[in-house]
Amino acid sequence: MLAIYKKEMRSYFTSIIGYLFMAFFLVILGIYHVVYNMVSGYADFAYALSGIVMVFVLLVPMMTMRLMAEENRQKTDQLLFTSPLSTTKIILGKYLAVLSVFGIVMLITCFYPLVLTEFGEINLPYAYTAILGFFLLGAAYMAIGLFISAMTESQVFAAIITFVVVLVTCLMDGIVSIIPTDNRTAWIIFSVLVLILVIVLYLMMHNVTVSLGIGLVGEVALAILYLVHPSFYDGSVSAFFDWFSVVRRYDQFTSGILNLSSVIYYVSLCVLFVFLTIQAIKKRRWS
Repeated sequence: MLAIYKKEMRSYFTSIIGYLFMAFFLVILGIYHVVYNMVSGYADFAYALSGIVMVFVLLVPMMTMRLMAEENRQKTDQLLFTSPLSTTKIILGKYLAVLSVFGIVMLITCFYPLVLTEFGEINLPYAYTAILGFFLLGAAYMAIGLFISAMTESQVFAAIITFVVVLVTCLMDGIVSIIPTDNRTAWIIFSVLVLILVIVLYLMMHNVTVSLGIGLVGEVALAILYLVHPSFYDGSVSAFFDWFSVVRRYDQFTSGILNLSSVIYYVSLCVLFVFLTIQAIKKRRWS
């Protein structure tokens, strides 16, 4: 795993990607830091971090699109998977490398609140709680990007899909607020989510029977529930997306609340998508 980690780290810093990521992130953060904390006089560093959440829409695709897609395209994945290293170690090495690059800029970010202490009294626990939450949010997005990269041979396609996924999660609260709340709409939305799940399962397993079987069971269960107990869908869409909202959970960190359930949520997302990536690669390896 260490060899893969070193190889990936070297690739980030022997090309422009790593430097571009760090420079772009720090420049954007610096602008928001100056505007919010220096010019506007807000003593809470969390304001600056909250303002740049959308930066993940551009930076996550940039950092993750090549992780597995390039290996798949060049067929060098076959060399990796015939090596003595296990699939788990290969994927973990790649994920830890991209996480390390992100971790470097977050370590630099840790100095920003200290700079503010020179200009007045700063609540450092609040600031570092927000930084921790921002790191966990980025780690979750990186894991999602890794999984998407493993599902395709095209870096461009991986970047586009990752861009869309991250953008939708960032805008999820606004999207949910304009969705009708009637039972029929809720049923349709959950039916579409089941179809998306079927597509993802097929891309991972390439097994039509299993994918369609799971989809059919899910669709039938939703239909029966709608016919027998339609009130179950009352407020279900809002509750569902509120619980799964990646950004909303980050809002707790910006308020200085170190919620253990939110930490577990982000860590679970990381573990889940790394696990799914490993399973998708194992399926391809033995096919």
